[in-house]
Amino acid sequence: MSHLKHQTIGVIGLGIIGCGVSGNLRRKGFQVFVWNRTPRPVPNFVGSPAELAELCDYIQIFVSDDEALLHTVHQLSENLAPRHIVIGHPTVAPDSMRAAAEIVEGRGARFVEAPFTGSKVAAEKGELVYYTGGNEEVLREARPLLEASSKEIIEIGGLGQATVIKVTTNMVTAASVQATAEALALVQALGVPLKKFVQAMQANASHSTTLAMKMSKMINRDFEPHFSIKHMLKDMQIANQLGLSHYLDLGVTAAARDQLLEQMQWGRGDDDFSAVARKYLPETESPDYEEPQLPEQKERASPEAIAPALEAAPVTTQMSSPPSDAAATVDSAGSGEVKGAIPCRRGFLTQLLRRGRQLLKQPVSSKEG
Repeated sequence: MSHLKHQTIGVIGLGIIGCGVSGNLRRKGFQVFVWNRTPRPVPNFVGSPAELAELCDYIQIFVSDDEALLHTVHQLSENLAPRHIVIGHPTVAPDSMRAAAEIVEGRGARFVEAPFTGSKVAAEKGELVYYTGGNEEVLREARPLLEASSKEIIEIGGLGQATVIKVTTNMVTAASVQATAEALALVQALGVPLKKFVQAMQANASHSTTLAMKMSKMINRDFEPHFSIKHMLKDMQIANQLGLSHYLDLGVTAAARDQLLEQMQWGRGDDDFSAVARKYLPETESPDYEEPQLPEQKERASPEAIAPALEAAPVTTQMSSPPSDAAATVDSAGSGEVKGAIPCRRGFLTQLLRRGRQLLKQPVSSKEG
């Protein structure tokens, strides 16, 4: 560790994790230089990845997706040399991680694969868990740097294998949070206090660190991002693509992906991925709650006005469910935009159903000509 503190460390990508790791390394006495696609007013911000490679022997990459990883290593490559160790941290397809390693090693530098588990708080405290892959000798040299920002390092195997572990563990995490959101909805619908469900889960064998962190936040609708919807969605898309390429039907993972995609359609890609609970736990839980209406809407909602209209013509509406894979995908650059998404009219169907229930409670009088 003392040897490393005399080396300069480069961090590329100042999202939630990159910011946390770079700040933690500085607090531990490392000299850290940083670069981000969008400039940030932070210490030692350099002009380009190539400039970072001139200054630093160890370079950690915390970008968001496959395209960003490959673009970054291409930018680094012109100044890479045998003294460099480049560490790839993004969750990407295994082939993308191997392609990045090939570019780096083609310049005589060395590459370590090190995706991680842990979110904002873990990064700031230096308590991430790294899954590593690559040459054992290179891993030994990079290990002290990884130890500075982690509580555990799990060596997986060859390049690409650590990424497989990262993607598959995220499959379990996404499915667990989705199932919890649905369970909370059912508990609430049947009139049982949500806190009783939390208490029961804490004593249940299926309880986990993830649920301990997320359940109360889901109930309180606290969706401050620790791991965003857009990033979890990207990981579920990778998992489904890997499953299809190996003729596997990953039904639960596909369902989790679809719910994340629906939240993307509402423009919530930067919220924490636990925001899938929004669909199941409405902001106002009172059964007497009605959406506000303009005066003319109230007039149209009266039985005399709505009954003939319902008989006269079928109602068409655009649902809030996500489109099929062919209809909508997330921008691969990680911008959080949904391409080809179907526009939604929020609340229209709910309002219509409420009005229908109101009609059913009122007697219908027949008028003869």
